[in-house]
Amino acid sequence: MKFLVVFVSLVLSIFVFTGCSHSKNQVDNSSDVSNYNQEQKKDVIVVNKEENILKDRYEVPEGYERVSVEENSFGEFLRNSKLEDYGEKVKYYDGRVKDKPNVYDSVFDVDIGDRDLHQCADAVMLLRAEYLYQNKRYDDISFHFVDGFNAKYSKWRRGYRISVGENSSSYYKATGESNTYETFRKYMDIVFAYSSTLSLDEELKSVDVKDMQIGDVFIKGGSPGHCAIVVDMAENKETGEKVFMLAQSYMPAQQTQLLINPNDQYLSPWYSLDFGENLKTPEWTFTKDQLKRF
Repeated sequence: MKFLVVFVSLVLSIFVFTGCSHSKNQVDNSSDVSNYNQEQKKDVIVVNKEENILKDRYEVPEGYERVSVEENSFGEFLRNSKLEDYGEKVKYYDGRVKDKPNVYDSVFDVDIGDRDLHQCADAVMLLRAEYLYQNKRYDDISFHFVDGFNAKYSKWRRGYRISVGENSSSYYKATGESNTYETFRKYMDIVFAYSSTLSLDEELKSVDVKDMQIGDVFIKGGSPGHCAIVVDMAENKETGEKVFMLAQSYMPAQQTQLLINPNDQYLSPWYSLDFGENLKTPEWTFTKDQLKRF
């Protein structure tokens, strides 16, 4: 019972102090973004509504080509993300609908469970972990908790579990070896509970925005914090200009969503890499020096 109390208290503190929270960086999309016109946008960016793979649903802007990615790379994985049917709404963990206008254009087909766990950093970590799991790179799946503990899937699948204390965490042997998808998702649940933008920000490496790659993450760690991941890119071979698409989750826990571009309704959901010092997204504003990489 004592462990349960500690567990619940720590989880609540993480959600309250390190989640995707309201702050001066949060965007109020009730004013200028409200002018976003999907029909006008679709006259420029072709949306194949019947397709359920990201790269098949969204055409690139005229004159652009998708950047090349290596086979079995994280970039290829993200570009081929499965989407729900076009027009579906984002669901919260409790089944409610995120019907907030002018935020997203498509919903990623992802099971987020029925607990308030899958928020912004969790969505990014799950995409990365799913990629590694599908490619059987089990030893590469690891994430730090806010307390600094390195939670390794290689230990978890060998039957070790994690005891989370008030000041530190540790492994203990609890069960036999298992590498089923259910085992993997249970591991991710504890990562969701004890990791955040704060810990994810610490373990990612900064990159120059001009060197952006698919899979890079715009992230502001801490309290409050938020992050969004680059899921596709394209380039104009004549001018060298590049565009990219972003995905996020938010709080309370909700499905991952492909963001619209509130700055350019004719380019949306693509964003220009030449966005200046600040990148305005529907629910958050990042600075160009907040781009990082796994």
